[in-house]
Amino acid sequence: MATSKAIVNRFSDSASVAENTAQRLIDKLIELLKSKDEVHLMLTGGTVGIATLAAVRANPSHELVDFNRVHFWWGDERFVAAASSDRNALQARTSLLNFIKLDESKVHEFPSSDGELNLDAAAVEFNAVVSAIDPHFDLVLLGMGPDGHVASLFPGKPEAKSQNWIIAEPDSPKPPQQRLSFSYSALNSADEVWFVVAGADKQDAVAVAMGDEPTVLPVGNVHGTIRTQWFIDSTAGTKAFGC
Repeated sequence: MATSKAIVNRFSDSASVAENTAQRLIDKLIELLKSKDEVHLMLTGGTVGIATLAAVRANPSHELVDFNRVHFWWGDERFVAAASSDRNALQARTSLLNFIKLDESKVHEFPSSDGELNLDAAAVEFNAVVSAIDPHFDLVLLGMGPDGHVASLFPGKPEAKSQNWIIAEPDSPKPPQQRLSFSYSALNSADEVWFVVAGADKQDAVAVAMGDEPTVLPVGNVHGTIRTQWFIDSTAGTKAFGC
């Protein structure tokens, strides 16, 4: 990723990251829906990702967004039971989706482990679902782990480079082991990618991503076709910016 071309938005703390990302997200959706019938939005889990969704809910201007015209996707999902609190989708519902008017047919959750399919079969099935819908991702939100992983694309995992848009991750270094994820090919199809990152444990990975060899980490291999933005707090940016 050409990180020199990315826009970096720096904030004092994680709460400010969530609140400002939420406002930018609301503004972006309003802008997109002025010229498009539907918008495809990919959400992220993680502490700051879910806090951002809660901040959208708390922001009165979210009522100006016609969420009925928004398709909701997730960058990845833990392959656990549908009712598990570990699921990104369930966390998103309890933070935002349950409180807005939306079209459930446009909420595209990954399969769960208590369905009829095992991990690999679930990946094949959901890949077919995605192919049938053929989404054009207007905006992808991504968190980042301390190791530089995004979605469930971890360092040293060759399957992440699959041309399929959906991959199975059977042995995640971060529990739970089994996961489903969009691949680099899918993420890099998006018009815009926003990285939402906070915490001192992310400062090393942020420094690499902003350095001369960003592609040594998964995060450095993802970028928007039009724009890439970072929303980071002061602790995540300590090594990169001395802030």
